[in-house]
Amino acid sequence: MHVVIMGCGRVGSTLAHSLEDLGHTVAIIDQDPGAFRRLSPHFAGRRVTGAGFDRDTLAEAGIGDAGAFAAVSSGDNSNIIAARVARENFGVENVCARIYDPRRAEIYQRLGIPTVATVRWTADQMLRRLLPAGSTELWRDPSGQVALVEVHTAPGWMGHRVHKLEESTGVRVAYVTRLGEGVLPASDTVLQDGDLVQVMVNPADVARVEEAFAKGPGA
Repeated sequence: MHVVIMGCGRVGSTLAHSLEDLGHTVAIIDQDPGAFRRLSPHFAGRRVTGAGFDRDTLAEAGIGDAGAFAAVSSGDNSNIIAARVARENFGVENVCARIYDPRRAEIYQRLGIPTVATVRWTADQMLRRLLPAGSTELWRDPSGQVALVEVHTAPGWMGHRVHKLEESTGVRVAYVTRLGEGVLPASDTVLQDGDLVQVMVNPADVARVEEAFAKGPGA
């Protein structure tokens, strides 16, 4: 798939490299040609100097062939305008805009423009680390019967194998975040201090699962 990115800051350049590593073609737009220094010398995509909401600039970046568009510049207004142009004028199906103001993010989300509210996301992540209790839902399937949930895991579980946690709580561990990286555990994987545990669970069972994770083994 061809992806167009507006903004060659830290997020945009990282996203460009990640997409290219996954085999996609990428064009990245920035008004400052010096911003392209953040890209690796091995980056094979297009570097387009201009405004990401300008139609000629978008055309030069190949927006007509794009399956996705990401607006990740430092300006909320620029990001949302560019996202709307990509969606409404060029018919790009997968569009996302980074928005710093969470109130604006909610409005544009309701208008059908998927957004990532940077401030809110960061604050939520901080709260989850500062007040590690209960659970946080990360995803739910369209039927509402299956949810991916990060559950606070009591220290007593550390040193135990994943299969014991699953057998004792009746959930399936989807993955573990360890030292900032996702790990797909085997049944004999041993939980370590600092692990964040993400599980698949029926939403109706979340309260029970929270209690079981909080009590520890044998409680």
